[in-house]
Amino acid sequence: QVQLVESGGGLVQVGGSLSLSCAASGLTIRNYNMAWFRQAPGKEREFVAGIGRISGRTYYADSVKGRFTISRDNAKNTVYLQINRLKPEDTAVYYCAADAGGAGKVVADSYDYWGQGTQVTVSS
Repeated sequence: QVQLVESGGGLVQVGGSLSLSCAASGLTIRNYNMAWFRQAPGKEREFVAGIGRISGRTYYADSVKGRFTISRDNAKNTVYLQINRLKPEDTAVYYCAADAGGAGKVVADSYDYWGQGTQVTVSS
């Protein structure tokens, strides 16, 4: 049984930082493409950042480049998302996702497994 459990969300002020974690069980993250998505109220779920299963190559949405960093710790079977210089428009529920197919996917429907999400709220 695959489980992805996100943590680390919270309420932060504009310009602040957060570190999100996604602890995986039932799968080995180095064998999966891992990604973070987010969904704001009334909006569709959007891709934020991904890390390839073989190469470990990272890729980002244009809106977060230079501020967000995705990484993984294979020994802990955990994926991270470091978020810096937070903006009000970063407010959303952040989800971790896993996919066993080709790398570089940015469409939510392409991912096989999802966590329950963690809320990030940025106050101005």
